[in-house]
Amino acid sequence: MSETTETAAAVVAETAAEAKPVTAAAAPKKARGTRKVRKGVVVSKMGIKSVVVKTEWLERHPVYGKVIRRFKKFHVHDEADTAKVGDEVTIMETRPLSATKRWRIVAKEK
Repeated sequence: MSETTETAAAVVAETAAEAKPVTAAAAPKKARGTRKVRKGVVVSKMGIKSVVVKTEWLERHPVYGKVIRRFKKFHVHDEADTAKVGDEVTIMETRPLSATKRWRIVAKEK
């Protein structure tokens, strides 16, 4: 019984000597995912550096096959505060900037 205890103690001592100290390992760097990009028209200037952009797309009705025009409004951050109602803009998804703003203006088309 003493031999097994001694050999077990020796194995534990060897593994403890080989073990590296536990440190916070740097996470492998991943490429950032592609962000959604949309084009739309500014329909409202609601405050300082904030606008509402309406995007439009066409889709086919699943049963009847008729092409339907769909709309969606996005609350968008305008850092330069230059967008006016009627401007065509390109917007990109970003981190949450306020309770409703998750998009920012990337470029003004007109």
